[in-house]
Amino acid sequence: MNIQISGHHVEVTPALRQYVENKLEPVVRHFERVTGVTVILSVEKLKQKAEVTLHVPGKDVFAEEVSDDLYAGIDLLFDKLDRQVQKYKQKMQDHHRGQKASQHVAE
Repeated sequence: MNIQISGHHVEVTPALRQYVENKLEPVVRHFERVTGVTVILSVEKLKQKAEVTLHVPGKDVFAEEVSDDLYAGIDLLFDKLDRQVQKYKQKMQDHHRGQKASQHVAE
């Protein structure tokens, strides 16, 4: 899995990089087919913005969060991303169940 963490108008320190990677672990654990992750951290005046794009086969999952504190924004961002990944995973499982059920009925 390829992880890219970049900063716009903010320096990505090793501590900040480690914090993002730790927050990413549970998301990747929920969905093992992640091929890449792009995280962009930026500062615009007094607002801290965090964006993440999760690359999975057939889809890119995107989330962003704007906050006064960058660490709080990262927390909220990965909570939002985790919900999206679980929803996508459930949707994929439901679609596969539907195909198997229709195949049994047709036979």
